[in-house]
Amino acid sequence: MATMIQLLGGFQISQALYVIAKLDVATVLTEGPSTVTALAGRVGADADCLRRLIRSLSPLGLFRRLDDDVVELAALGWTLSGTHPQSARHMAMYWMETHYRPFAELQYTVRDGEVAAERYLGKPFFDSIAADPYLSDLQNRAMANSNRSHLFSSYRLPEGRVTADIGGADGTVLTQLLADDPERLGIVFDLPEIVSGAAKVLARAGQTDRIEVVAGDFFVSVPKADVYVLSVVLHDWDDRSCGRILRSIADAAEPGARLVVIEMVVPPGDEPHDAKMFDLVMMAILNGRERTAQEYTSLLTDSGFAVDRIVPSSSPFSFIEATLEGSGAT
Repeated sequence: MATMIQLLGGFQISQALYVIAKLDVATVLTEGPSTVTALAGRVGADADCLRRLIRSLSPLGLFRRLDDDVVELAALGWTLSGTHPQSARHMAMYWMETHYRPFAELQYTVRDGEVAAERYLGKPFFDSIAADPYLSDLQNRAMANSNRSHLFSSYRLPEGRVTADIGGADGTVLTQLLADDPERLGIVFDLPEIVSGAAKVLARAGQTDRIEVVAGDFFVSVPKADVYVLSVVLHDWDDRSCGRILRSIADAAEPGARLVVIEMVVPPGDEPHDAKMFDLVMMAILNGRERTAQEYTSLLTDSGFAVDRIVPSSSPFSFIEATLEGSGAT
């Protein structure tokens, strides 16, 4: 029973972590130990409540309390700092500000298939994000948090002069994929309100001269390229919608064009894997799904692509490489 009680109390932990992220407590503590009183003053919090929050999270490995009023970051706490190379700060804010309340409607999804987020928001989730510049920016920052360069450190794209990242958000993924390939040109493609943040990312990466920013809708058409990347895109959508995205690529590309799908692949059996819990998020928020290797193979084959190989990484994500066999138009 004790284990079940801990699981049921998970909402308390996620909200506590959100408060730490939102107030930017961990970033302040990267400067060194602080009294809680001084820390509360810097982040705009009530000192007594902040002290109790820190006390609750310390056993989980976020903080070390040096005495009753002096605290420093522990190893896990550093990942909520905005300056940490593997920061999850913006992801914590994104999930709690966009996913948390809609997820309370999960029971209706399981009962009748109604998407929980649409029931709660009254419209599709991505429409809600696109209508709010703050949330659009937060989503880009969160996705950048989850797409760190260690994922691509040992992976090389298939041969091709021009690589288009379809649904590429602010260009973070594409700049990392092209960082060690200076001869390759790139296109980052997404909705206008999403891709608008790419210019700053490209400038910081020094890749403005070789990556073009193009706005559009991947359900309608995409730019022509030799290699296409879909990074954590297909899991957002049901099979029919994925087919529309893949056919847009097939219609734009020449036979022999390469496709790289970056997604978590659900393993068989009951072994733990991030994809199995993320599948609940996809079901409740987007009507998407995490897929097995066979499900991705079927999805790509139905749209005219032949799967060449699936390359695992040190992260939960894999690279699914495929080749366009024909025009793809149906």
